[in-house]
Amino acid sequence: MQATPVSNASQAQAGTDPKPAVRTLNLTRLYGDMVALDNLSLTVNQADLFGFIGSNGAGKTTTLRILATFLMPSAGTVEVLGHDVVKDADAVRHIIGYMPDFFGVYKDMEVTEYLDFFGACYKIPAHQREKTVNDVLELVGLTEKKGAIIGALSRGMQQRLGLARVLIHDPRVLLLDEPASGLDPRARIEMMAILQELQRLGKTIIISSHILSELETLCNRVAIIEKGKLIYTGPVQGVRDQMASGRVVWVRVAGETDRAVALLKAQPEVSEVELTDGRLKVTLAEPDADHSIIATALVQGGARLLELREDELGLEDVFLRVTKGETQ
Repeated sequence: MQATPVSNASQAQAGTDPKPAVRTLNLTRLYGDMVALDNLSLTVNQADLFGFIGSNGAGKTTTLRILATFLMPSAGTVEVLGHDVVKDADAVRHIIGYMPDFFGVYKDMEVTEYLDFFGACYKIPAHQREKTVNDVLELVGLTEKKGAIIGALSRGMQQRLGLARVLIHDPRVLLLDEPASGLDPRARIEMMAILQELQRLGKTIIISSHILSELETLCNRVAIIEKGKLIYTGPVQGVRDQMASGRVVWVRVAGETDRAVALLKAQPEVSEVELTDGRLKVTLAEPDADHSIIATALVQGGARLLELREDELGLEDVFLRVTKGETQ
């Protein structure tokens, strides 16, 4: 995808501005007696592609709607690029783009007419709007559909159009609630490629999604919440490391598996060895143990090593381990 940035302002500002893109401190939101967010404190750095993960009802959408100034917090503080979302809501609205999980489109309008309308809402001068509309359409890969009626577009193209609408005023922070919801695999891949390009252009992106396998490769940092409480925030690899007590390495040897089992069980770094479907499942005692000791023990003991592969935890595995599936 060839992408043309709407402007270079976001990239330049992100490089020089030390403020976090988003900071919440003890953010709490009540719906009557129900606690939707419970003292949520997290930081999103500028130019992060930040995955916001949680079960349905965990508080993800509530958080994004507060950041977008659509909901008032019950307690705590929330800042977007240093602007308080309550005291300085107008300033926040000019620097964010919010794409809800379900958004309305005017299906009888043409694509360019729709975007021109929102450009006018953001007070983009008339003489600039045509170029701005063309730029965002190129960015989301819809240039060839500029004259199409919105109702005739596929679901994936309508999602891209929704993203183009979010980008029309060149926001520095994007809040995307399930942007790949309901898309087929090809459309999801195309959407994720667009988000990576936007990050490259300096945008900060917070993305809520249930498709954890895609967030795993897409995001540089994540937050996991459950029942409105923060469970983890930080790099994807960091949460893997936290859960990696009992790292597993799979080993295959040429014959004499009993001998290989005995060699490995004699190593203090190994806590358990099991034979499963012709392979050895080796569990290391410490998360920071060097699994090269397995190869060394086997080769020095005369075993012929055919395969050695560490079983890495995926983000879905981590999510299932750290959460209990509870909602408010």
